[in-house]
Amino acid sequence: MKMIAALGNHVNNRLMRLGYISRFLIQILLQSGTCLMRPRLVLRETYFIGVQSLIIILVSGIFVGLVLGLQMYDTLERFGSGEGVGTVVALALVRELGPVLSALLFASRAGTAVTAEIGLMKTTEQLSAMEMMAIEPVARVIAPRFWAGIISLPLLTSMFNVMGIAGGYLVAVPLLGVDVGIFWSQMQASVDFSNDVMNGAIKSVVFAVAVILIAVFEGYNSPPTAEGVSNATTRAVVTSSLSILALDFVLTAFMFRGI
Repeated sequence: MKMIAALGNHVNNRLMRLGYISRFLIQILLQSGTCLMRPRLVLRETYFIGVQSLIIILVSGIFVGLVLGLQMYDTLERFGSGEGVGTVVALALVRELGPVLSALLFASRAGTAVTAEIGLMKTTEQLSAMEMMAIEPVARVIAPRFWAGIISLPLLTSMFNVMGIAGGYLVAVPLLGVDVGIFWSQMQASVDFSNDVMNGAIKSVVFAVAVILIAVFEGYNSPPTAEGVSNATTRAVVTSSLSILALDFVLTAFMFRGI
């Protein structure tokens, strides 16, 4: 009975936390008008969240493309279809690996940084000071970071895809000897803009909302101690990663399986 009670209590706490984060999202949306009227706030946070994550996205993208090119060519060559490596690399990146890996990297770099920053502001009572000066912390601190994350991740995902395709090209054409014309022509003929590129872009937007919402929520609700901020940062990256993988399954099922 104790195990059943503990399980029920755990499920109840998870559902309550889901309700809290839903209310927090509504509060952010209601306060977004104030921050959007001051675009410099959003641009500054976009630089911190997006531009400073660019290096890890570009480097990871090109290495993922290099590995994909090698692996896919070896597999396709067994069936006499090595010339289709460009198509497989492009579809794998645009549909799946680009949005998912970019979101995971974004969560580990930008998400944790946002959580720690907001948690530190709460620990040093900067958020309380804003409230005493009649400044809404959600509008001034949370909403700009929220919208900056939504803007940044789709752009970073597109750059990841470009670098991944470039990496696949470097392996397939100069190294493995695939004809450059066949590489690009088959890719262009097989990758559909509405079914592949746009669905990948929709995934990246959904992942951006999930990652940045979890990051700002954990930071804003972290206990005002060093240990509390550390635990909130850990929860943010773990929860974000699991959410990305779960949402990826659901979105893939609806987009590409016709469910």
